[in-house]
Amino acid sequence: MSHLKLGEPYFLSNAERRHANLAAIDNAAFSRYHVRTVLIAGAGFFTDAYDIFTINLCALMIGLIYSAGGTLTTGQTLGLKVATPVGSLFGMLIFGWLADVVGRKKMYGIELIFMLVATFGQTVAGQSRGANIFGVLVVWRFIMGIGIGGDYPLSSVITSELAATRFRGRMMSAVFAMQGFGNLVAGLVALIVTVSFKRHILHAETDDSVDHMWRIVIGMGMIPAAVALYYRMSIPETPRFTMDVERDIDQAERDAEFVKDGKFERLEDRKINRLDVKKASRRDFVAYFSRKDNLKVLFGCAWSWFALDFAFYGLGLNPAIILTAIGFGASSNHSNQGIYNSIFNMAVGNIILSLAGLIPGYWLSFLFIDRIGRKPIQLMGFGFLGVIFLIMGFGYNSIVASNHHIAFAFLYALANLFQNFGPNTTTFIIPGEVFPTRYRATAHGISAASGKLGAVLAQVMFTLLLGQADGEDVENKQVKTILVILGFIMLTGIGSTMLLPETKGRTLEDLANEQEETDVYLEEASRSRQPALNHPKAGSAFDAEGHCFARPNTLSVHFASPDSIPGRDY
Repeated sequence: MSHLKLGEPYFLSNAERRHANLAAIDNAAFSRYHVRTVLIAGAGFFTDAYDIFTINLCALMIGLIYSAGGTLTTGQTLGLKVATPVGSLFGMLIFGWLADVVGRKKMYGIELIFMLVATFGQTVAGQSRGANIFGVLVVWRFIMGIGIGGDYPLSSVITSELAATRFRGRMMSAVFAMQGFGNLVAGLVALIVTVSFKRHILHAETDDSVDHMWRIVIGMGMIPAAVALYYRMSIPETPRFTMDVERDIDQAERDAEFVKDGKFERLEDRKINRLDVKKASRRDFVAYFSRKDNLKVLFGCAWSWFALDFAFYGLGLNPAIILTAIGFGASSNHSNQGIYNSIFNMAVGNIILSLAGLIPGYWLSFLFIDRIGRKPIQLMGFGFLGVIFLIMGFGYNSIVASNHHIAFAFLYALANLFQNFGPNTTTFIIPGEVFPTRYRATAHGISAASGKLGAVLAQVMFTLLLGQADGEDVENKQVKTILVILGFIMLTGIGSTMLLPETKGRTLEDLANEQEETDVYLEEASRSRQPALNHPKAGSAFDAEGHCFARPNTLSVHFASPDSIPGRDY
């Protein structure tokens, strides 16, 4: 046991400084800089959702102008809707890996550049003898998908690594909840544009008007992306990455200042004081995920996201299935009035679906995520979704035959509610918490990419099934089949959720499943004492030279556990 006399200077070791730095972040009071982090990351997710789901509305317009007969073929529909999820799959893997290799900050914003360029490319895409507009749009939407995919691991790990333990779930769910507003605004923009062009659609050249409309709706997605790009430059590197990957303890202490006062300083022209921590490598990656406990968690995250996105994007990118059932489907009348009614109905229907279930579900998660935990919410969501989809599927004929549109709409809104007050939120949060810093973004990217694989498979299956439907009876049978499949897929998510730990109230280092042995820190503490320059922990007794003094009522410091090492508790 070691004793520290009153007023006696004490030099912290690098390991103790690391513990102090982590404690400062994990125990920080909620501040406006946490709000700033949420808004900056959330602006990206707002843009993601807007860009993804505007294609539901714009596909109808594009088909009216560029497709023979005024309706998209099965191949054209599939290409436009599946290009973004495929791009997202690659973006999640690539950006997740790069975020762990070169840093979160260095990659943060590059994904938005992909989105900006691709969105602009879509708005100016045209038809010519040498280029089919559908092929051009598919390429641009694939590139946009790469940027959208990159936003998932980056925003998740940056938010989790800058958040205090007690409200980390709420910060991450608030970021993700911006998707709901992106979906809502997509419908509102489409509605405003449609109403603005009503006179031109009804009394002028419909083709020219509709061609302008879809370009405006898609192009508006550049505005939030540009705003988010500007502010993302103001986010520092996360102190955890600086400590555990770059191994620079001095810079990490400066970066941690961001959560207190929004300022951080970049140290230049110095000898880096390296921390002795585990280094990322291919061998270490294989060794870590070869352990049964760690592989089990990765599989649980990946399959849960796969199951969720199979339904979420399957129906989210095919709203016509639901909108038709509730009376807001596209009209088969291709007169000017029929075209206006089709576009108007699709926009209003999307707004209804967003307000009825999507947005309330996101914010219910926000309210309860740090109270009842991630795992109970995910289990509850998968359970309810499985039951709801099975009821909708097996009861589809009865509901449709009796024209119970309100009942069908209610069940679908309830499904949207429990998607977001359930696995759609938690599958984003948990992978950002349960892996070590050196592999956190990579593992999050793997989990998210598994989800997009589910989205792609669902999109292909649904499009082909509906494309083969010949007549209303056959189409109803296919919709019934789709809903039953979704119900059973949801129930598999209960099993994968059981593989996951509860993360509420636990630090990221504890969740990483790597025991930080006391003797490692004590050995380093006895071997090397370093001044703690500009230490970030508020209220600790440090002088200008970094000496730590015992408090008046604390005459000794006992190194009996990591929690009693200076920087944890004094």
